[in-house]
Amino acid sequence: MSTQLEKEQAFTRLLTIMDELREQCPWDKKQTLESLRHLTIEETYELSDAILNGNMPEIAKELGDVLLHIVFYARIGSETNDFDITFVINQLCDKLIRRHPHIYSDTVVKNEKEVKENWEKIKLTEGNRSVLSGVPVSLPAMIKATRIQEKARGVGFDWDEEAQVWEKVQEELQEFKEEAERGDVQKTEEEFGDLLFSLINYARFKNINPEDALEKTNRKFIKRFQYLEESANKAGRKLDEMTLDEMDVYWNEAKKLP
Repeated sequence: MSTQLEKEQAFTRLLTIMDELREQCPWDKKQTLESLRHLTIEETYELSDAILNGNMPEIAKELGDVLLHIVFYARIGSETNDFDITFVINQLCDKLIRRHPHIYSDTVVKNEKEVKENWEKIKLTEGNRSVLSGVPVSLPAMIKATRIQEKARGVGFDWDEEAQVWEKVQEELQEFKEEAERGDVQKTEEEFGDLLFSLINYARFKNINPEDALEKTNRKFIKRFQYLEESANKAGRKLDEMTLDEMDVYWNEAKKLP
């Protein structure tokens, strides 16, 4: 792996290239914090895809793209004297030291749970009025629910036993079923949301990331459905002209594929 000197040289090289691009490239000159925002989101999702695929070379590539955006934002901030890369990094280092008193002070922790609890308590002393204030409003709903639950757990607001959470899932499922049978769309939607929230809670107790789990199921469905499409096409059939039983033949074949 790289030496400390090589790491420093690589980072300096990146900063130099960023300066050159910002000063000389017509496209880079035009970019603003706002214009880069949607591109940063896209790069983050591409990194997420690479991680789910377990593709290490692609992960390294996408990490570079995300790092480029961080350096780009810092360069733009330096032009208005609001912040620069030095300020960004030092602010991060100060925060990491402050929130890890069990490493940089005399605080003693027994396990990961206590580390998370201390993290949330320290955040409240930094001016956050709510434990949940650090959850971005624009997060996708499933990820947001997970983060909300994790943060609540960080200050002790959580179920004690896994069985209690499963009981809650069963309760919410029954309530959803009852409202669905009554036909009240608004209440059914509300109960469906409660059911999803409780399932996400249970997944957390089982150490399952619900976002990752659902994305893997999405990919599995896509793979099987595309096999169904290809198989029907080879047989000279159209899906909208086939019965469900006929399609199930190909679907069951797809389920046997690795």
